[in-house]
Amino acid sequence: QVHMVESGGGLVQAGGSLRLSCAASGRTFGTYTMGWFRQIPGTEREFVAAISQGGGVATYADSVKGRFSISRDNAQNTVHLQMNNLIPEDTAVYFCAARELNIPSVRHHEYNYWGQGTQVTVSS
Repeated sequence: QVHMVESGGGLVQAGGSLRLSCAASGRTFGTYTMGWFRQIPGTEREFVAAISQGGGVATYADSVKGRFSISRDNAQNTVHLQMNNLIPEDTAVYFCAARELNIPSVRHHEYNYWGQGTQVTVSS
């Protein structure tokens, strides 16, 4: 089992940046694929980015390519999402997710553990 807590969300002006962090418990953190998803009220949870166990491979949704960067520090049991050039469409609750299988997935239902979410609001 993995317990995760997201932080770093907030209100930012369009064009600005935020850095989200996810702190995870457990000594097996480095065995999990990690991902970031976001959700707008009334919509399905949307894939944002995922990173392999060792951090060598990252996958991004087309909507955030070139603007967002995912990273992880297995020694610190953390995963981060650096968000640059933010636009109002990025406004959502962002969730950190962990997958037991060692293959990243864009499907939210294939992740096993979730944080509570952190709100990101981008103003025009």
